[in-house]
Amino acid sequence: MKKDSKILVTGSAGMIGSSLVNTLRNLGYNNLILPKKNELDLIDQPEVDNFFKNNLPEYVFHLGAIVGGIKANSSVPAKFIYDNTQMQLNVIECCKKYSVTKLLFPGSACTYPRLANQPIAESSFLTGALEPTNIAYASAKINGIVAAQSYSKQYGLKVVLPMPTNAFGIGDSFDLNNSHVIPALIKRFHDAKNNNTEILIWGSGNVLREFIYVDDLSDAFIFLMLNYNSDEIINVGSMQEISIKDLAFKIAKIVEFKGVINFDSSKPDGMPRKCLDSSKLAKLGWKSKIGLDEGLQKLNDYYMNYIQK
Repeated sequence: MKKDSKILVTGSAGMIGSSLVNTLRNLGYNNLILPKKNELDLIDQPEVDNFFKNNLPEYVFHLGAIVGGIKANSSVPAKFIYDNTQMQLNVIECCKKYSVTKLLFPGSACTYPRLANQPIAESSFLTGALEPTNIAYASAKINGIVAAQSYSKQYGLKVVLPMPTNAFGIGDSFDLNNSHVIPALIKRFHDAKNNNTEILIWGSGNVLREFIYVDDLSDAFIFLMLNYNSDEIINVGSMQEISIKDLAFKIAKIVEFKGVINFDSSKPDGMPRKCLDSSKLAKLGWKSKIGLDEGLQKLNDYYMNYIQK
């Protein structure tokens, strides 16, 4: 990937997409194709085909997707599976048709079996039952991974399939109807602090999760696009775990919330533990740089300075 290569980033307005665009520009990649939603409907196959035909990108980072936490997955599962499947298949087909040099399509840690051995190795893919709370989103991602590998095998399309752990950072959604756990907790703790109320968190709080700051993730994506030449999935994580309960108390401290924190164990927890074995990526020479505490502080500062006002 040269500095003047034509690079398409779908979903460039999202959390990961905007971070990736900033990182690419900082590295000197300025020939970027960044269609907005009103400029390219990824669900519309003829429109996607026409866009590729007119722009002829050389490299594609397909980040456009419908995402959300347990609540969103439970509320609109049909949208998660239909929209994501349609978008990724349209992009993959056009990458083949218009001779894209290389496609990066990220999977998701939720595609691994619910009770996979921990930390989860890439070899665990498709070896067991999925976590029911995000099965629609996970199924769509699995379809995209298998499709990309199939196009690699049948047509020689070069694909990179990173499997990222839970990402968070600036640009994340604080909408409690579809936000992930970290931005949701930051907003809820600020609301509870401002209203002098208690806070109730879904689940027991005992499940373990791994998080990666979004700028680290975008850096890893570029590293893999440049250095990884296999259609085998590869994990991208920090390999640092924390329980949701400890995470909640950590965020409460940052927010300076001093009220009561309760956990509702009648609500679903999701997978009991989810940490990726990213040793394969580490052997290639990449590791995360931004720790959880630093990342949480960055996101909280962003919320206070730009969202809460």
